[in-house]
Amino acid sequence: MDQDEDDDSAPCFAHLLVDGHVVDPRTRRDVAAFRKAERQRLYGLRKTLSVSDRAAAETSIAQGIDDVLDDPTGQTIAAYWPIRGEPDLRRWMAQAHEHGARIALPVVVGRDAPVGFHLWSPGCAMERGIWNIPVPRNVMPVVPDVVIVPLLGVDDALFRLGNGGGYYDRTLVRLPGPRRVIGVGYGFSRMTTIYPMPWDVPMDVIVLDDGTIQHRQ
Repeated sequence: MDQDEDDDSAPCFAHLLVDGHVVDPRTRRDVAAFRKAERQRLYGLRKTLSVSDRAAAETSIAQGIDDVLDDPTGQTIAAYWPIRGEPDLRRWMAQAHEHGARIALPVVVGRDAPVGFHLWSPGCAMERGIWNIPVPRNVMPVVPDVVIVPLLGVDDALFRLGNGGGYYDRTLVRLPGPRRVIGVGYGFSRMTTIYPMPWDVPMDVIVLDDGTIQHRQ
């Protein structure tokens, strides 16, 4: 079940256990309805972007990531394969690989489960994974030092609104060791709050196409 899906539990249940968290069902339904409406609004804004708008946004975001990371050499960086109008960072991924970074892509291994991260390189063999998102054909799991996460919306506390599956939240909270999480998106992604739930994980820093670089306090 998606983290933000409406709950169908009978009203006699006072609370619902979600991924180890006790959550009031009415609160969960209200937040889910709010997020669903916001997702539709933000998907609509993405659709208004022209090809040139997207290209300029991707260049700006790539520069912002470079400013945050400084030097990617020797780091294992999890990026993503773009879907639903997300900023396309594949050119940046190839350049980071050329400069000595190890690049990985998230791989969905099961519904309601954390994702894995498998090494990727330019031109490597790919295949369709769950949800038809391309993933590396050769399975080489890694633990990233940096995770670059696409965001649909982001609030003032750097909590991210994603596509609703909860995969990143389940994954980030379980990653071992120190890791840095960078959320990337468009300037219109800013929101006052997403009404964070107990399982939501804030970004350490966000990079937006309007030049915004904001670190979590």
